[in-house]
Amino acid sequence: MSKVIVDKSDGIIHVKINRPDVLNACDGETYNAIADAWDELENDPSLRVGIVSGEGRAFCVGTDIKWVKSPDAEGFVDRLYPRMLTLTKPVIAAIQGHCNGGGLEQALACDIRVCTEDAHFGSGEVRLGWIPGGYGTQRLPRLIPLGPALEMLYTGGRIDSPDAYRLGLVNHVVAEDKLIETCKQIAGEIIKSAPLAVQKMKTTVMQGLDMPLSSAVRLEKESFDFLMRTEDSKEGALAFAEKRAPKWQGK
Repeated sequence: MSKVIVDKSDGIIHVKINRPDVLNACDGETYNAIADAWDELENDPSLRVGIVSGEGRAFCVGTDIKWVKSPDAEGFVDRLYPRMLTLTKPVIAAIQGHCNGGGLEQALACDIRVCTEDAHFGSGEVRLGWIPGGYGTQRLPRLIPLGPALEMLYTGGRIDSPDAYRLGLVNHVVAEDKLIETCKQIAGEIIKSAPLAVQKMKTTVMQGLDMPLSSAVRLEKESFDFLMRTEDSKEGALAFAEKRAPKWQGK
């Protein structure tokens, strides 16, 4: 049985973690298979948006603790999280049930998060004598207020879906049977936008967050000037004037 199921259709690559017997805990093979899928998203022009989800009653509870004790576990965080850090295309997390540890870090690495009403989130590494190794100490305080982030990180405690929504950790809370449908609807709206513009939007926002404002606005100007010289920019304006859907070329 494949530990990761990948489906591609209509410009979307859907990556499903498929280890429901261990609540989608990830071993090295699983982490690498997910990283392979994100490589494909980045490098295939026909793919515009990624969705990541988990099979069964969990999104992902993080790293498989039994596996992490093996010699094969050395450096297991060295590929997936750096790959997600450099993706220029959007990824949506479809979260149900448990989203903990490295699972939370995968969700934090996504651009948009949608969860079910029964979802709960935690960073329990401190209870194992660890700290997060997939950028959780950096991403969580950048996404939610510092106080709640530190409480989660220091205590290993969990929050439920209403608190996750209140704090801005997730964009939407939906019924379980609407989870993937909602994510695909969001992906479909993204796909209506010009592909180069979406990619430049993501890189400009993400890089700008770590820059002084004066540098970030220069980056925005460079991205704006680049896009204004593209064929898609001309097509977008023409399609708007002609009241029709644009035909994007990605150039």
